[in-house]
Amino acid sequence: MEIKNKKISIIGAARSGVGAAKLAKKFGAVPFVSDSGSEEKLTASLNILKNSNIDFEVGQHTQKVYECDLMVVSPGVPSDAEVIKIALNKSIKVVSELEFASWFCKGTIIGITGTNGKTTTTSLCGYLFNECGVKTYVAGNIGLAFSEIADQVNENEFVSLEISSFQLDLIDKFNPKVAMILNITPDHLNRYENSVEKYALSKQSIYKNHNKNDFLILNQDSELLRRYLLEHKSKTYWFSTKEKVMNGCWLDNDRIIFSEDNVERFTCKTNDVFIRGEHNIQNAMAVIIAAKIFGFDNDKILNALRTFKGVEHRLEFVKEIEGIKFINDSKATNIDSVIVALKSFDEPIFLILGGLDKGNDYSTIEDLVVKKVKKIYAIGSSAEKIFNYFHNKVKTEIRKDLEEVVASALSEARSGDVVLLSPACASFDMFENYEHRGQVFKEIVNRI
Repeated sequence: MEIKNKKISIIGAARSGVGAAKLAKKFGAVPFVSDSGSEEKLTASLNILKNSNIDFEVGQHTQKVYECDLMVVSPGVPSDAEVIKIALNKSIKVVSELEFASWFCKGTIIGITGTNGKTTTTSLCGYLFNECGVKTYVAGNIGLAFSEIADQVNENEFVSLEISSFQLDLIDKFNPKVAMILNITPDHLNRYENSVEKYALSKQSIYKNHNKNDFLILNQDSELLRRYLLEHKSKTYWFSTKEKVMNGCWLDNDRIIFSEDNVERFTCKTNDVFIRGEHNIQNAMAVIIAAKIFGFDNDKILNALRTFKGVEHRLEFVKEIEGIKFINDSKATNIDSVIVALKSFDEPIFLILGGLDKGNDYSTIEDLVVKKVKKIYAIGSSAEKIFNYFHNKVKTEIRKDLEEVVASALSEARSGDVVLLSPACASFDMFENYEHRGQVFKEIVNRI
């Protein structure tokens, strides 16, 4: 779409909205940013818009927002929001920030989605591709918004792009050369009318525009992914830690094997992957497949797997104090992420759970908690719910904040134990976001 001199309304004034507004202005459009949130919470974003001479409004969506040729929606805005419904009724073209940014990207897009593992896989993909000698940007639902870097990517360069279901809800022509779906488990169902199918189909839309020249990388072990798999034209590769696959990656005892048409083209040991846990073996498999699609050198792939240290707030080692390891897994905002975290440690665990509950069913982790956890510290608005569920199963205590938790853990844990912040909940009851929560935890631990 030619946007010069077009009026573009951008819904949402957070990182993605600001990025889209600046991109629109750069290419000659007239952006107008509208956010229903309060000015106090948007101070940093609004300062950027002011300095960029971009018009905006906050606190409401006025009639001006519909005086446009195109509406661009930030991922934090539900696709059934009233402002979007009205725009569609007025026959205004409405697209996601992801779609909008993709119009300006000349490089090759590796699109990565899934319920869990997106951030680690996106980071690993960017790291590995760069280590293999190709300039690769890391963006999307991680760090930089796609809009912030889209027009900087040259034809011979790559983007490793983390994509949430929210970003896929309003795509039109968006078409990553390589699409990965790491897994599908129930999450964000409040946004999808409590329908797992609608959520799964939102994820699947990442490849809806694929043709025979595109590539799809899928998790053979994800039952929901296979159940809702749509027809597609792309060349498909699978990865599995449970069974052999003809095209893709699979596990043979402690060997990761990439094969194509049953011919082995890359192998390494599981302990060559620096980041720990079976889930990270799967994440590495998806990236290995992407690397081999583009014919990258095996030795360079192996070196990258051995040297990638993981991402902040995801099973991040913080510090060891008198033999007690403190682990920051603040990004674990759902039950499935906690399952992954608990399975990653053989040591006894002091588990920090709690925050803003998204309808968690704690019965799904009960057996694992009883088996692996010495004690639970319950925090945040869900503390009472957690205490009521677990206190008859494992020692559980409510704590006011992370300061109290760390002090208690230091006095109660012993050398060889792990203190694990893996909350299973959103952070907004006590913190700005999961990054803020993890940062506070790390600061407390590092002061000791």
